[in-house]
Amino acid sequence: MRIEKQYLAASIVNAIKTSDYVYFISYAGLTVKNFSDLRNQLANAGATCQVQKNTLIKKAVDQLELTGFEAIDLTASTAMVFGQGDCSAVAKLLVEFGKKQEQVKAKGGYMDGAVLSSAEVGALADLPAKPVLQAMLLGVLQAPSRNLVTVLNAKAASIVNVVNAYKDKLENANN
Repeated sequence: MRIEKQYLAASIVNAIKTSDYVYFISYAGLTVKNFSDLRNQLANAGATCQVQKNTLIKKAVDQLELTGFEAIDLTASTAMVFGQGDCSAVAKLLVEFGKKQEQVKAKGGYMDGAVLSSAEVGALADLPAKPVLQAMLLGVLQAPSRNLVTVLNAKAASIVNVVNAYKDKLENANN
């Protein structure tokens, strides 16, 4: 393999290793203007979009000794979208852009040591935003303590009610 191709394969290996997520998309037939618009939107979301040769992606995957990549259709035009941070926001952006521009479709992806199908990339897009998920998790974590306090307050309130009823009974008896 020529030095240039070795360098490109090494850059793909580095991108896959250091990124929180990697999505492979098809873009055949997309105009340059629309592709630039997609890249700008991805850059605003903290992701990078690079057009790569399928053979170089396959070589990089072989170097990383990753299994399951056979499920991703690495034929025709392929762009690699990768980055750090919120993977669902980027997946959502890709799906929304794909609704406007039918040429853009997710082929698959790679995240946390697992190969993702195009359907799984779509499922990531359906997830709520990261702050919403964090708020939901916080609510789940707080629920047991909140329920315990409610039960303890109910017991204390019932004791107070009994004492108040007894006090009222004594006051009525003295009157």
